[in-house]
Parts: sequence; structure tokens; C-alpha cells
Amino acid sequence: MVNWSGPAKKHLKQIYDYIAQDSKYYGQNVVRNIVDRSETLKDFPNIGRVVPEIDDPNVREIFIYSYRLIYEVSPASVDILAVVHGR
Repeated sequence: MVNWSGPAKKHLKQIYDYIAQDSKYYGQNVVRNIVDRSETLKDFPNIGRVVPEIDDPNVREIFIYSYRLIYEVSPASVDILAVVHGR
């Protein structure tokens, strides 16, 4: 199961709001692709690399577009912690 934390949901909304200033279509598309990519973590939770600045094998990240999708793996679920710009 993939769970989104409150802060991660807020980040996703901020990403949409920023992109939608120029194009609502692309804002929806980017957010949809981020959410779709997060769903692959149900089957492949360890696909991402360990977040270097945290150095905990359970806290990982995958990149989509220029964003880092940071998540924590536990035996029962994958928890999305944040979606941050990669720069």
C-alpha cells in the first residue's frame, strides 16, 4: 500500500499550482505521472536509491522529471514523505 503524508500532498498541490500558471493541462499531467510512478512502489519498494543526506536504508528516493519523490519503506506500506525539486 502507498500512503501519502500530509506534507507530500501539499507539495504535489504546490507543483500543480506552479505549473498550472502556464498550463493546467501540463500541471495535471505532471501530477498524474508523479502519482502513477509512486504506485509502482507497491510492487518494487526498493527501486529507489537511499537518500544520501539521510543515509537510512528505509528512506529512499526516485526521480521523476526534476522532482525527488522521497519515501519510507516499511513491511506493511510505502509512505511518501515529500516531493521536492531536485535542485
